[in-house]
Amino acid sequence: MDFATYRRHDATSLAAEVAAGRVRPQSLLDLALTRLAEVQPTLNPVCRLMEGQARAQLARGLPQGPLSGVPWLIKDVAQDYAGVPTSWGSRALSALPPPREHAHTVKRMLGAGLVIFGKTTAPELGLRGGTDPLSFGRTSNPWDARRTAGGSSGGSA
Repeated sequence: MDFATYRRHDATSLAAEVAAGRVRPQSLLDLALTRLAEVQPTLNPVCRLMEGQARAQLARGLPQGPLSGVPWLIKDVAQDYAGVPTSWGSRALSALPPPREHAHTVKRMLGAGLVIFGKTTAPELGLRGGTDPLSFGRTSNPWDARRTAGGSSGGSA
C-alpha cells in the first residue's frame, strides 16, 4: 500500500485490510512513520515518538481487536502509556517519572488492537486554544502552516 491509498482509508477500513491479509500491520506502521518524518519538521505534530514500543508490540504478534494493526497516536494529556512520560505540554511535568501503567483509555486502545507509535503535541496543561508549548514548540495547522493547529489536541490535527 502506498500513502495515497493509505490516506483514503479510515481506521476501520485499515483494520479490514489487515484482517483480509491485503496489508501487514508493519507496512502500515512504516507508512505512518514515513509520513510523520515528512511533516514533523514543518508541522511538529508529535512530541514523543514511540516507534520502539510500536515495533515491540507488533513483534509479539498481531494485536487482537476490531482495529487490529492500525497505527495510532495518543495525546500527551491524560493518556498515560507505561514507561513513557506524560508532560501535559509542560516542562515542569515532563520531569516527573513516567507512569508505571497505562491509563484506562490507553488500555482500551491497545485492547482494540491499535498500534501506538507516538504522543501528539498539546498546549500546556491542555488549556490553551493554540498548541505552542515552550516544552515542545509550536504545532502548525496542516492547511496553513502560518497558523497554529489549535488546542487542546493540536498535534492530532
